[in-house]
Amino acid sequence: MTQPVSPPRDDTPKLSPQVEPSPWRAVVARADVRTLSLLGVLAALILIGGITKPDEFLDTRNLQLVLTQASVIGVVTVGMTFVITSGGIDLSVGAIVALASVWATTVATQEYGFAGIFFTAVVVGVGCGLVNGLLIAYGAMVPFIATLAMLASARGLALQITDGNTQVVSVDGVLDLGERDSYVLGIPPLVMMFAVVTVIGWLVLNRTTFGRRTVAVGGNAEATRLAGIDVRRQRLYLYLLSGLCCGIAAFMLIILSGSGQNTNGNLYELDAIAAAIIGGTLLSGGRGTITGSVLGVLIFTTITNIFALNNLQSDVQQIAKGAIIVAAVLVQRRTANTT
Repeated sequence: MTQPVSPPRDDTPKLSPQVEPSPWRAVVARADVRTLSLLGVLAALILIGGITKPDEFLDTRNLQLVLTQASVIGVVTVGMTFVITSGGIDLSVGAIVALASVWATTVATQEYGFAGIFFTAVVVGVGCGLVNGLLIAYGAMVPFIATLAMLASARGLALQITDGNTQVVSVDGVLDLGERDSYVLGIPPLVMMFAVVTVIGWLVLNRTTFGRRTVAVGGNAEATRLAGIDVRRQRLYLYLLSGLCCGIAAFMLIILSGSGQNTNGNLYELDAIAAAIIGGTLLSGGRGTITGSVLGVLIFTTITNIFALNNLQSDVQQIAKGAIIVAAVLVQRRTANTT
C-alpha cells in the first residue's frame, strides 16, 4: 500500500510583515508634543509668578481672577478656532462683543430681566455672524474685508447706542453671578460657562461631521466641494458659530463688569487669533485644536497677570506677546515643511 507523501518541509525563516505607521498616529504624536509644550510654558509662567510675587500670584482670589478673565476671551477663541480651521478669519469679534453688550444693557432690554439680557446678547452676536457669513459665503467677499467692515460698523453702532456713556446693569439676577456667593466649590460661574463651551466645542470639532467638514474646507475647499459638501453653507454656519460665541462672551462680560460699554472687547480679535495660533491651529486652515487654543488663552492671561502684579509697563507686555506669536508661527512653518 502506497504511503502518503508529506509535503517538503520549509525551514526558511519567515519575516514578519512590515506594518507601516498610520498617518493618524503621527498626527496624534505631534498634537501630544504640542500640548505638552504648551503645558510646559504655562507651568514655567506659573513658576515665574510664584517666584516673583508668591503671596499675590498664588493667592486663591488671584487665581480665580485669572481664570475668570481667561473665560471671556476663551469663549471668543473657541469660535475663532473654528473659523481659522476653515481657512477664514474674523476681525470683528471684539466689536461684536461690544455691540452685543451695549444692546443687551439698554434700559428697554433690562426691563425683561435676566432672560432679556441673555437673549439679546446672543441674538445680536448671531445676527452679526449671519451678516459676516452671508457676505463671505454667498457674497464672495474676502473674510478679511467683510469682517473688517463689520468691525467698523459694530463699533460705530455701539458708540451710537451708548452715546459714549457706560450703561449700568440693575438686574440682580445678572449681578449676583459676579459675586463670590455664587461660586460653586470655589469655581466662578463664568469659568464653568467657559468649561461647558470648551467641551462642546471640542466634541463638535473632533467627534462630529460638522467638525470634519470644517477641517476639510480649510484643507482644500475645491476638493471638498467636489466631494459633495456645500462649502458656502458650511462657511455660513461657521460665522454663525463665531457670532454665537461672541454673544455668550458679551453676556459673560456684562456679568463680570456689571455694565455695557462701547469699548468692551477691545483687541479681542487679536488675542483670540494669537491664542489659536500658538495653540496649534494652522493659520492657513486645515488643522485646529480646541485644547491648544484654551492653553493659549491661559498663557496670555497669565502673562498679563504677572506683568500687572510686577507693575511692568503694558508696552513690554505687548512686545512679549508679539514675540510669542512670531515664535509660534515659525514653529508652525517648520512643522509644515517637515510633514
